[in-house]
Amino acid sequence: MSPILLVFLGSFLALSFCGYLIRWLFKQPEGTEKMATISRYVYQGAIGYLKQQYKVVILFFVVVCAILSFMAWKGFVVFFVPIAFVTGGLFSGFCGWLGMFVATNSNARTAHAASQSLNKGLRVAFSAGTVMGLVVVGLGLLEMATWYVILNWYYTTVDTTGDLLTAITSTMLCFGMGASSYALFARLGGGIYTKAADVGADLVGKVEAGIPEDDPRNPAVIADQVGDNVGDVAGMGADLYESYVDSIVATMALAAAAGLGTKGVITPMLMASAGVVASLIGYFFVQTKEKATQKELLKALRKGVWTASFFVIIFSLLIVKLVLGMNYIGVFWAVVIGLVAGNIIGHFTEYFTSAGYKPTQNLAKSSETGPATLVIEGIALGMLSPSGAVLTVVAAILGSFAVNGGFTNFGMGLYGVGISAVGMLSTLGITLATDAYGPVADNAGGIAEMANLPPEVRERTDQLDSLGNTTAATGKGFAIGSAALTALALIVANKEHILHEAERLGIEINMELTLLDPNILIGVFIGALMPFVFCALSMGAVSRAAGAIITEVRRQFREIKGLLEGTQQADYSKCVELTTKAAQKEMIIPSLLAILAPIAVGLLLGIRAEIGLLVGSLSAGFVLAIMLANSGGAWDNAKKYIESGAHGGKGSPQHKAAVIGDTIGDPFKDTAGPSLNILLKLMSMVSIVFSGLIMTFSLFK
Repeated sequence: MSPILLVFLGSFLALSFCGYLIRWLFKQPEGTEKMATISRYVYQGAIGYLKQQYKVVILFFVVVCAILSFMAWKGFVVFFVPIAFVTGGLFSGFCGWLGMFVATNSNARTAHAASQSLNKGLRVAFSAGTVMGLVVVGLGLLEMATWYVILNWYYTTVDTTGDLLTAITSTMLCFGMGASSYALFARLGGGIYTKAADVGADLVGKVEAGIPEDDPRNPAVIADQVGDNVGDVAGMGADLYESYVDSIVATMALAAAAGLGTKGVITPMLMASAGVVASLIGYFFVQTKEKATQKELLKALRKGVWTASFFVIIFSLLIVKLVLGMNYIGVFWAVVIGLVAGNIIGHFTEYFTSAGYKPTQNLAKSSETGPATLVIEGIALGMLSPSGAVLTVVAAILGSFAVNGGFTNFGMGLYGVGISAVGMLSTLGITLATDAYGPVADNAGGIAEMANLPPEVRERTDQLDSLGNTTAATGKGFAIGSAALTALALIVANKEHILHEAERLGIEINMELTLLDPNILIGVFIGALMPFVFCALSMGAVSRAAGAIITEVRRQFREIKGLLEGTQQADYSKCVELTTKAAQKEMIIPSLLAILAPIAVGLLLGIRAEIGLLVGSLSAGFVLAIMLANSGGAWDNAKKYIESGAHGGKGSPQHKAAVIGDTIGDPFKDTAGPSLNILLKLMSMVSIVFSGLIMTFSLFK
């Protein structure tokens, strides 16, 4: 059997199991009519948001596609690039939409299942998250395999000039720009939406009015639940789709550069296909018992991830033996290193953000002296937290480079780094499921509260939600770590792509890269600045959007007589509408910055400065993303730790201080931090796609 057929088979397995899970989920009862009605509110709000987002994204894609078509006409890119740009965006967008559609239709079903048992609630919520994970890997494999077949045919029958594999992989590098572009809009826009609604609901509802979280009297409660889905499901799905695709394609390009031939190029896709099978096996190991503790619930999810990781190791050894031969056993060890590194990063994230460990417990204790000390402690915790993850990534890079003989064969060493990123993402089908399940459980808890279900139901959904907070934090750590390795692989592949394009266009280019080159140093400094400017813009956007929600919630509390007494219903649609418009408006400038900065630096300072820009943004952005995610996660869990009865419990001054910290942490962990992952990769993709244009018109060669 042709190896590429195995890749198509992996895609078919993932998408078929998605279909089975969706069918099973929609057979589960939604509970009472009130539960179904609340669920429909959330679904309609999420769909309304996506429709507005699509209007902006379609306009952007039309403009960029026209520019790429003009570049193709002038010969700066091959004519496949505009088409690949569109398909990358479509596939990324569809992943986010389907995940959101399933999640918003599973929240009431999860609440109803939790009314029967904790395990049933877990199975429904986790199945909804698994749809998200498997559709990402299934569509990713389908797109890559299809383009590989098309390009292989074209470069063997139509355009036979140059090296076949270099031409194929160099062209495939370009289609990730479409996926990255859509992912940034989805992640950033969704992050602005969800945190504006969350901040507005918390500050006015919990702090000012003193009503519980998810209280139906709060006008922003539906917008808050909608935000969980458009940010943490649709946005996360689009984000990890482009990470998954970019890491595999970059490694394929590195295989061609290392002279590994067709077998080396196809191996990353085969590893990813094996990961699909491993994730399907791991799914069936996620079970728990009634009255399970938080640690037992976490162990249930980890059992699925560890089982999948074990089978990836077995399958990877077989792939290396049968495809590359045992002389390339270093490739197998690079996969193992990537898998281990991903799990270690997750554990570091859990240590710094979970209420079960000292850092978050000490953070909660600092609330006893007021919100100022809690905020200072949270920032300090965040600044310390990247150390373990950064050292883990450094060790993974060095280890995967060394085991592939990088100190004697530089090209093979770089291929090892790329395949390590593929290994880290190989279990994405189940790893993403543990993350995407969280918003479903969170919404289920909100529905249980709003529908006045028995207290034990809310207790079970709170257990699932609390677990979701932990898995979401570790998921963000995993996403950031994989983004760092992927971005590094893209930077290296970018250099090979530039050399290929320079030869194709007949341009002499100086690619001697040294830190003593002023152009590279300037690029590094500008690149290090980029993540901070991007975060400032995105967090400012949350502040402005949240301000509009706060004003509206206060207005409704003031003007709708009987709302706080529970005799009148809030106008939920107004908050949803305000948040949607604000998110769409505010996401444009930060997104354009990510696209225009690499082009501007390349044209003004040259292609070497552009490489420096990518290195600088990766170095600063990786550390900053972990800092923001962990500070935000720790503030969130410190608040929940206090709500469980520690340090005065709910309603105490300590609780109010923790709510303020959590409010500051919201845009840290759910807007700026996650969006940085995409910024790092999108700038690399833009550099790759526009390299021909930049080399031709740059002021510095």
